[in-house]
Amino acid sequence: MALDYDTLARLRKSHPGWKLLTARHAPLIASFLVEAFLRSNAREIAQPDLVEKLEDTLFTRREIDGPDSWPGSAMDYLTDWTAPERGWLRRFYRDGSDEPHFDLTPATEKALAWLEGLTTRGFVGTESRLLTLFDLLRQIAHGSDLDPVSRRAELEARRAEIDAEIAALDAGEMPVLDDTAVRDRFQQFSQTARELLSDFREVEDNFRTLDRETRERIALWDGAKGELLAHILDERDAISHTDQGRSFRAFWDFLMSSERQDEFTKLLPQVLALPAVRTLHPDQRLRRVHHDWLEAGEHAQRTVAVLSQQLRRFVDEQVWLENRRILDIIRSIETRALALRERPPEDAVTTLDGLRPSITLPMERTLHAPTQRLRLDSRIDVGDASDTDVAALFAGIVIDRESLVRHAQRELQSDGQVSLATLIQRQPLEHGLAELVTWLEVADTDFESTTIAQEQDTVTWPSADSPNLIREARLPRIVLTGTTHKSGVI
Repeated sequence: MALDYDTLARLRKSHPGWKLLTARHAPLIASFLVEAFLRSNAREIAQPDLVEKLEDTLFTRREIDGPDSWPGSAMDYLTDWTAPERGWLRRFYRDGSDEPHFDLTPATEKALAWLEGLTTRGFVGTESRLLTLFDLLRQIAHGSDLDPVSRRAELEARRAEIDAEIAALDAGEMPVLDDTAVRDRFQQFSQTARELLSDFREVEDNFRTLDRETRERIALWDGAKGELLAHILDERDAISHTDQGRSFRAFWDFLMSSERQDEFTKLLPQVLALPAVRTLHPDQRLRRVHHDWLEAGEHAQRTVAVLSQQLRRFVDEQVWLENRRILDIIRSIETRALALRERPPEDAVTTLDGLRPSITLPMERTLHAPTQRLRLDSRIDVGDASDTDVAALFAGIVIDRESLVRHAQRELQSDGQVSLATLIQRQPLEHGLAELVTWLEVADTDFESTTIAQEQDTVTWPSADSPNLIREARLPRIVLTGTTHKSGVI
């Protein structure tokens, strides 16, 4: 935006931040808003809590400036600050609540940040910002390069730099940032972290503005429903597909990564403990700034979800109004028809175009074809069983479960505890996998056992089809320590 005379004149007249800076009680307003919202990173405050905070502040100022210095009540001041001609606070109702809540507007937060920048800083770092600019330019240039040859050359150059640093480290050369460089970079980190929190309010405000424009378009729409629905879907997609929406989604995905959270949680206390950083007396809020980012991001996500629900409800109400209009038209037609019944007009009431009768001759209809009923014979003839081989009925594998229990009990009497793999090793499997499954059931139901998931045992047995083929199964280590009451006590 060009800061010409007309633009500045318009901003001075309408911008809430400019009005705050030129307000009569700007020091009180700004200091209270900083203490109430920014110090604790409060995204919204209920009306009773905010009124109580402001009453305490006014009481303190009256003790210092005199009882007549601030004649109004806390609620009167809050009402004035939320007025459209002020716009310093946003007053709203949370979904499902009838209690008003307050939040800073993005314009107010920008004004407060500008005021904070007016204070004198004992140390102004420039190196970190210059390095950040170079790094951003490098990311833009190489990230948008479509030539694979140049991209590979850039990656190889970075790898060569890393190899050189590793070689220097192996040789005993360990470059370390001095105190000035540490303070410079930490100051840049602190400023960027606070600016990122303030950006969330502007993102939410942009989403609300987009939703309000969509509602206005629906209310004033006089075209076809299909075109209106297309516009609504385009506006909803704009939240996630515009540059701001895509940037917010990328930030949220990066922040929600568990690896990034663990890394940030590990590095932040390490940096704050450095002697050079402690000399700057960093803001204590930085210790939990990543948690504040998460809370602010979740608040923005909830705002988008609430706006979507409200827009859906608004569209449903528009559909209800449209259906009611159709019913009104039908009733008007019925009323007109009843009036014409008593005094039928001589001329035609209405005309229908393009109608002609359709004639279907009786012989053109298909004849009825009755369905045939199926007869089922469920009788079974009993045959001669003299030549029937019944050996197949007894050819199945039968596992002697009691013998397995006795074997385990004998081993426990001598050893006190024994693993399932040891039991099978001392008495190999004869019936393969079926016997192994029976062993697992015995260990679970007849014995007190412990499963060690970190360690595994291997059990082998010869294949029934080919004795030379050895099959094996790997299972967690199961240790038997005693029998249950079902099997008796050892």
